[in-house]
Amino acid sequence: MKRVSLFTICFAIFIACWVFLRFVIGSVISVPIPSSVISMYMGLVLIAILVHVSVEDSRFREFIRPIHETLVDENRKNRRIILAVLIPLLLLGYTYTNIAQKANPAGDPRVAHPVPPSEFKLTYKDKVIGTMQEVENPHRHLEKDKPEEFKSHVENGRRVYYDNCFYCHGDHLDGQGHFAHGLIPLPANFQDPGIIPNFQEAFFFWRISKGGPGLPPAGTPWNSAMPVWEEVLTEDEIWDVILFLSQYTGHSYRTFGEGH
Repeated sequence: MKRVSLFTICFAIFIACWVFLRFVIGSVISVPIPSSVISMYMGLVLIAILVHVSVEDSRFREFIRPIHETLVDENRKNRRIILAVLIPLLLLGYTYTNIAQKANPAGDPRVAHPVPPSEFKLTYKDKVIGTMQEVENPHRHLEKDKPEEFKSHVENGRRVYYDNCFYCHGDHLDGQGHFAHGLIPLPANFQDPGIIPNFQEAFFFWRISKGGPGLPPAGTPWNSAMPVWEEVLTEDEIWDVILFLSQYTGHSYRTFGEGH
C-alpha cells in the first residue's frame, strides 16, 4: 500500500480543524463562531503544522517533496494542469462570494431602538427610581462639582465595560466585538453619532439594566442577546458605564426636552 505523504496528512489536519471550528463547535454551543475567531485559531493551527514539519531536516524534506514533484516532475504534468485550472477557479469563487451584491433582506418591522412604554417608571430590580423624564445620572454633577471624583466614576465605568461589555460591543465601542457577528440584532455601535446624542442617560440605564429578555411588551421585538445586567451589575456600576461611554466616544447624551 502506498504511504500517505506528510503533506497530505498535514493538509487533512488543517481542513479537519477548519470544519470542526466552522460547523461542529457552532452546532454544539448553538452560537456561530465569529469568522475572526476562526481565522485566529486557523493561524495557530498553521503555525503548529509548520513548526512540526520543520523540527527535523528530513521531515521538512518529506513535507515539501510532493510540492517539488508537482512543480518539476515531468510525470506530474497532469497534476500541474489541474492545479492551474482549479486555483484560479477557487480564487474567482471566493472573490465573487465576497463582492457579489447580496439580496436585500426581508423588511424588519423593528424600530431603530425600543420605545419605553407610556407613563414609564424607571426601575432597578424592584426599586422604582422615577420617570424617564425626571431621572438623571446621579454622578453627572460631579463633572463640574468634583472633577477628580467624576474621573474615578468614569474609570470604574471603563473597568465594568471591559469586564463585561466589550465581548459584543468591541474594544473601541464600535459594535465589532468578538461575538458581534453571531448576534441578531447586532450590538449597538456607540461611535455612531446617531446613538448616544439621540438618547438620554436614563434611556441607556433602562436598556442596560433590562437587557434584551427584560424588556416589557412595548419594547419587543427588540429582544436582543444582551443580558439583564441589573442581575449582575450594581446601580452605580450601570451609571458609571454610561459616563464612560460618553467620555470615550466624545458624544454627549440628549437632555430631556431636546429634539422630538
